Amino acid sequence: MKAIRTFTSLVTLLAAGLCAFVPCAFAQYKVRPESPISAKDAASRLPAQLVGVGIEEHLGRAVDLDLTFNDENGQVVKLRDFFNKGRPVLLDLVYYNCPQLCTLILNRQVEIMRQMPQTPGKEYEVVSISIDPRETPETARTKKATYLASYGKPAPGWHFLTDRDDNAKRLAELIGYHYRWDPRIQQYAHLAAIMILTPEGKVARYLYGINYRALDLRFGLAEAAENRSTLTLEKVLLFCYHYDPVENKYVLFATNFMKVGGVLTILILGGFLFRMIRAERRKERFA
Repeated sequence: MKAIRTFTSLVTLLAAGLCAFVPCAFAQYKVRPESPISAKDAASRLPAQLVGVGIEEHLGRAVDLDLTFNDENGQVVKLRDFFNKGRPVLLDLVYYNCPQLCTLILNRQVEIMRQMPQTPGKEYEVVSISIDPRETPETARTKKATYLASYGKPAPGWHFLTDRDDNAKRLAELIGYHYRWDPRIQQYAHLAAIMILTPEGKVARYLYGINYRALDLRFGLAEAAENRSTLTLEKVLLFCYHYDPVENKYVLFATNFMKVGGVLTILILGGFLFRMIRAERRKERFA
């Protein structure tokens, strides 16, 4: 029957789409300002390891430009060395040996930077800071060489720093970037986001995830250069955290998601098939 063949094709397409969607469904959450939830409710929807991990936007807040770090050459530098030059600053809080999301953040960033006519060191500065106090200037230097090669042209304004005296944590708290260290698996739980600051060191914009556009970054930098800030209307929160397979955290969450999704899919397809069969019988009746 034609309806059965159509139904079979539809099932195949939907199953493929569901399989493609499930792996990332439990890594991303959309948070819309028009549907606020309490902190208690938000925490209850996250795995325990991610409670307290997130971003509080502090637009207009000035960061402490006297915080010190080590640059890629091992020299002690102050944050103010990269500000007050009349240029906005793109800030990354990552860690260079991150096995997952940090690489995706930097990969996306350099991809977007290649699409822009502006150059780090001329129209804006880029400051990438490791949140892992164990990482060394040598690690930062290696990472810098990798990304400058990927960028493909001189970028004198892209700086790779490492932590000093726990100042990365202090800076993160100032801009509302909250992360956690899990000693069991030796990894940080954090979000995918980059921040844009004004030339004077005030927070102007947050860009979430790894799917922002070149236009978003260009507008954010242009607004920051004029000391303007923009509230993020929609946030796609992408967590970086490797769940311990022994604990079965991911497995349980994914299984529950697929159960709900499976029930909904069956109901939708069942209703669709019923309508198609009934429509086909009516055609046969009036043929």
